Amino acid sequence: MAELATIARPYAEAVFELAKQESKLPEWSEALAFAAAVARDDRMKAMLSSPRVSHEQKLGLLFSTAGSGMAETGKNLLRLLLRNGRAELLPEISRLYEELKERDEGVVEASVASAFPLTDDQLNALVAKLEGRFKRKIVARAAVAPELIGGAVIRVGDEVLDGSVRGKLEAMAAALTK
Repeated sequence: MAELATIARPYAEAVFELAKQESKLPEWSEALAFAAAVARDDRMKAMLSSPRVSHEQKLGLLFSTAGSGMAETGKNLLRLLLRNGRAELLPEISRLYEELKERDEGVVEASVASAFPLTDDQLNALVAKLEGRFKRKIVARAAVAPELIGGAVIRVGDEVLDGSVRGKLEAMAAALTK
């Protein structure tokens, strides 16, 4: 996946810069997400990689599905990716674009794994505390991880905040074995 990200990054950065210049970040976000969903489809993957399907046919199918709501600059991106045999990069380009957009908007994603389901009030209170700590807008994605026994593990960017019972037990075990 690192290789895909390396190849997709220049495309994502170019699209991001263009979208920012045109003040169309949300429009590009939506268009790329839709094109990425189309490119993930198994039938579309097979068609795009088939040597039996002509370039014009691939372009026509890609435009009729992924490019139907795109502006001309979006269609130019699809043309470029298809010409370079890189249409499979669309999901990664979309993901990297979203990262760039969120960074530009001062938004950071947090994943919250808790031993038990969090209520909306609990999640909102946690997000408020995280926003105070990181001085950025936080978008939280919550998941239940019963193996934590109790508490939660929160990942914000590269930082991990482990407040789980399991984490505390592992830290205690490590301290006792020294």
